Amino acid sequence: MMEKSLTEENNQENSELLKYRPIRSFVLRQGRLTVGQARALENGLPKFGIQYTVKTLNLSTVFNRGESKKILEIGFGMGEATAHIAQHAPELDFLGVEVHTPGVGALLKLIEELSLTNVRVIQHDVVEVLNNMIVDSSLDGVHIFFPDPWHKKRHHKRRLIQAEFVKLLCSKLKVGAYLHVATDWQEYAEWVLQILQDEPLLKNTALNNEIKCNSTNTPYAEKPAYRPLTKFENRGIKLGHCVWDLVFIRCAV
Repeated sequence: MMEKSLTEENNQENSELLKYRPIRSFVLRQGRLTVGQARALENGLPKFGIQYTVKTLNLSTVFNRGESKKILEIGFGMGEATAHIAQHAPELDFLGVEVHTPGVGALLKLIEELSLTNVRVIQHDVVEVLNNMIVDSSLDGVHIFFPDPWHKKRHHKRRLIQAEFVKLLCSKLKVGAYLHVATDWQEYAEWVLQILQDEPLLKNTALNNEIKCNSTNTPYAEKPAYRPLTKFENRGIKLGHCVWDLVFIRCAV
């Protein structure tokens, strides 16, 4: 019997590695950095960036104040909403996690322009950040605004909001803390609603508040005042589009 060639062995090894590689909810498209974003990355990361590491964070030390509530912003995009919320809620601390470099640079630029002191940024996969850096029962809230809906059915496995991910989030939320998801894609809103309703540790804050939207009567929350209306969202509303907000509370075991 002929021995396997080195190429065949390498191909088999790579196949095994791919088999156990986690499915990502994002695709890294770095895009082009503006001069301002590049400058913000250079100057802002040393002050407001947190290096990913397999070591738990002491959030009180990170923000240099112990009694403030800690909110996790997942996939903050270009950072406009995060910066707006942080500016109008200086009593809260916000930890933003994003993988895309231009978005990280854009938020760091806003932090500098608005003189924000209550925002920190990690550029890394949020699943690994949650697993390795965030202490259980340490978060007072989680924001996930307009995550990629991965429209095609064969790509649904890439959606961020999955049952296992929600269980992971629940382990990091304090009892009474909230999870807020917003999406402008109806089918994804229904997907998220079902997953959150199926999680026994979560309670829907809108159970008695049914809002009719696109001829569908389902329990979604009114848009909380703290979530800003983005230019993209406002344009969509003028065209008759809808945005679904889901706000759930972490219950006791």
